[in-house]
Amino acid sequence: MKLSKDDLLLYAITDRRNLDKKVFFEKIEEALQGGVTILQLREKELDEDSFINEAIEVKNICRKHGVPLIINDNVNVALKSGADGVHVGIEDMPIDEIRRTVPDSFIIGATCKTVEQAQSAERLGADYMGVGAVFPSPTKKNAVRITREQLKEICASVSIPAVAIGGISLENVDELKGGGMSGIAVVSAVFSADDIQKAASLLKEKAKSLI
Repeated sequence: MKLSKDDLLLYAITDRRNLDKKVFFEKIEEALQGGVTILQLREKELDEDSFINEAIEVKNICRKHGVPLIINDNVNVALKSGADGVHVGIEDMPIDEIRRTVPDSFIIGATCKTVEQAQSAERLGADYMGVGAVFPSPTKKNAVRITREQLKEICASVSIPAVAIGGISLENVDELKGGGMSGIAVVSAVFSADDIQKAASLLKEKAKSLI
């Protein structure tokens, strides 16, 4: 599948921590029921075979809701699981190298923190970008912050869509209005919520009002 801007409205990135598989999958289901429009499966501790098997199960949940599944960092896991795409950071596998080895329909997302990085990502074949951190992030404590004005400048510098990322919550998301993004990417704002489905629904409505 290819990405539309609407797919990026509410981009959720999983946070498994110490959850067992059953609870983890239940949380994903609740997030999708609440209105998450695209899901990134992020696993830093699993071996590759376990990551592939988990991705296949998560893909089946996503398919039920018509939501694209993106794999964090690992192209091999994305291809072997049948996921829709991969998201890579600046220090990961080069975008043009990925593009040469994947189907045309495969989605590639890239982390960008500057106009130069955004323009390079687009030129090399990225379909969308994640721009941030726009707020202090509990999952990436050393992430470099960017201002709303920088977010706007980066988004305006390319034709591919962007999601703002980094510490976004219901309490601060309104500060991003006018940032030029096509959506917001969240982790704990959804997956650490007491009511995941409700949190996703509220964040989606917020995102609609900002875009």
